[in-house]
Amino acid sequence: MTDSWRSGKLLAFDLETTGVDKLTDVPVSFALVHFDEGQVVHSRTALVNPGRPIPEGASNVHGISTERAMAEGMPMDDAVHEIVTALLEASKEGTPVVGFNLSYDLTMTDARARVVMGSGLNALGWSGPVLDPLVMDRALDKYRKGKRTLDLVCANYGVTNEAAHDASGDATASAFVLLAMAEKFPQIVDMDAHVLTAQQMKWHREWADGFDDYQRKNGRRGLNPDDFVWPISLVEK
Repeated sequence: MTDSWRSGKLLAFDLETTGVDKLTDVPVSFALVHFDEGQVVHSRTALVNPGRPIPEGASNVHGISTERAMAEGMPMDDAVHEIVTALLEASKEGTPVVGFNLSYDLTMTDARARVVMGSGLNALGWSGPVLDPLVMDRALDKYRKGKRTLDLVCANYGVTNEAAHDASGDATASAFVLLAMAEKFPQIVDMDAHVLTAQQMKWHREWADGFDDYQRKNGRRGLNPDDFVWPISLVEK
C-alpha cells in the first residue's frame, strides 16, 4: 500500500530543553501528538523537572523558567519512561515518529534512557521508522536559499505553527509540514516508511559530508563525528 504512512498513524514528537547539547542537556517539556489520516487524534504534553537550572537563553526561547519547571514538572525518570514507552509502542506498531530535526530529540531521549533505564533506545527494542521533514527538505529542495529553521520551513510549505517553540506546537507543525511535503514530492509517498527511513539516512549523510566540507574549507569548525549518524547520533557500544 503506497499511501500507508501518509493516510495512517503518525506520532509527532518534540522536546523543549535546557540547551542545544543533545548529549548533556535535558528536557524541560515534551509533546507526543498522535495523528491518524492527517488529523490530530490525541495530544500529550507535560512539563519536566530538569533537576538543574534552565539557562536564561533557553528560557527566552521556550518560555519555561527554572522555577516553573521545578514546581510543576514531572520527575525526569517518569518523563523518560513515558517518552520511551510511547516510542517503543510506535515502533512495535510500525507507526512513524515525526519531528523536525528529530535526531536532536531522539538522541537526547537516547542519552536520558541510558541514564534512567540503563540502555539506549535501540537496545530497548526501538527501530523506527522515522520521518524528519528537515532531512527531506534538505534533500528534495536542496537549492532553495536561506536557513531551514522550523518557522521558515513552515512558511515555505504554507503551514502555520500555532505555538512556536512550544513542544506541542512544534511537534504538530512538523507533522503538517511533512504532509504538505507529501503533496509536493509524491515520490516520498510511494516509499514504505522503513524504506524512507533508510533513504533519509543516506540523505543526511550526504548533507553532513557536504556541510562539514564547506565549513572546513571556510576555516570554520566542522561537524562532530556523531553528527554524521542519523537518526540517533549516540551509537550503542
